[in-house]
Amino acid sequence: MKVALVGATGLVGEVMLKVLEERSFPVSELIPVASERSIGKEISFKGKPYKVCGMTDAIGQKPDIALFSAGGGTSKEWAPKFAEVGTTVIDNSSAWRMDQTKKLVVPEINAKALSSDDKIIANPNCSTIQMVMALAPLHDKYKIKRIVVSTYQSVSGTGVKAVKQLENEMAGIKGEMAYPYPIHRNALPHCDVFEENGYTKEEMKLVRETQKILDDRTIAVTATAVRIPTSGGHSESVNIEFENDFDIQDVRQILNNTPGVTLQDNIDVNTYPMPIYAHGKDDVFVGRIRRDGSQPNSLNMWIVSDNLRKGAATNAVQIAEYLVKNSLV
Repeated sequence: MKVALVGATGLVGEVMLKVLEERSFPVSELIPVASERSIGKEISFKGKPYKVCGMTDAIGQKPDIALFSAGGGTSKEWAPKFAEVGTTVIDNSSAWRMDQTKKLVVPEINAKALSSDDKIIANPNCSTIQMVMALAPLHDKYKIKRIVVSTYQSVSGTGVKAVKQLENEMAGIKGEMAYPYPIHRNALPHCDVFEENGYTKEEMKLVRETQKILDDRTIAVTATAVRIPTSGGHSESVNIEFENDFDIQDVRQILNNTPGVTLQDNIDVNTYPMPIYAHGKDDVFVGRIRRDGSQPNSLNMWIVSDNLRKGAATNAVQIAEYLVKNSLV
């Protein structure tokens, strides 16, 4: 299994390498790919050094799978060129997510839709992945009418530059700014760029991607995305209105039995999900489950996940695992 990793020197790329190794993905040959300024650099995988190459070189080697984590523009330009030589691309950018001809996949929810004809597969947004992981089994049972979500997102979701900004500010060092304002001791209601409707791109991803993954355009979703000074892990306060009423204990039981979800919901001993606990783990953590007394058939919950792992790298590798297991590459 020849695997290209595009964006190998970036924040998510580094985590992808770690996840491939941890999960013993059957890599017979690794092809690390990055921008021109990184060509010739060395990365390590399973204790062995590999030299970073450029796009054209990587395409010439005709990898079986290419894991992309290099931004939307790069994916738009290069993913089709990999696909042309028979490579299956799993893309972590927003480039292909809402393309009607491309599948948007969270393996636990909709991997069965994949076939060998799918040469470019979209990995959803980090904040969407963790939310739908918790909501998909509840949608199956009670049918979701409306979701109101507020996110509390780590600076690592922006990238290395933002992590460095937070570290500099904590140390009292003036440096390059990833955000228009300080992030240390602050909260910015501004994730990604603003769209014409006044919502940010991040907020609209939660709307559009949720409907696509759950295959239900009738679900109403409204979102507010906030950047907070944590270095890893996204948190979400989610209010869900269902068509049908539910029993709280049944909800807990469903979530407890959902693969990839860990229930942390015991307020008697202050057990609830937190980014500090989710760090470095692949599960989605759910807690603070309670009925919304202000309207019928409605539920509140708190969802936390490591945005670089299940929110990005792990989900992409899980898609690759499904393709290999089902002989789709």
